[in-house]
Amino acid sequence: RAIGIPDTWFVLGDDVVLSALGEIAFLPTLVLAARLCPRGVEAVLFATLMSINNGASTVGTEIGALLTKSLGVTETNFDNLALLSFICNLTSLYPLVFIGWLDGVGSVSEQEIEEEEAAAAATVIDADAD
Repeated sequence: RAIGIPDTWFVLGDDVVLSALGEIAFLPTLVLAARLCPRGVEAVLFATLMSINNGASTVGTEIGALLTKSLGVTETNFDNLALLSFICNLTSLYPLVFIGWLDGVGSVSEQEIEEEEAAAAATVIDADAD
């Protein structure tokens, strides 16, 4: 209101911006998955990743609501809001625990993969010609 933006436009704009940024943040996961998946199952893998992402979002929302209720944060009581914000920000770092699982993943470039596939295809064609 102070800068002339109506509340409804601010909320809708915030929702749209956060959704778009969330999709952009998900792109590295999709690129990594595209590098790992075998040919022919890309659509199934994409659907599975999106299902897991949407399910995790729903679970995260419910856990956040439960945590908010358990800390007693309401529209009129903000006594534990700092603790709630701290816990939420701390738990967003939780995936970093699993980053070690990605060692060596994606270490082969796309060009190397394409060269290997071309060499394998050439070998099959040569074998068929004999």
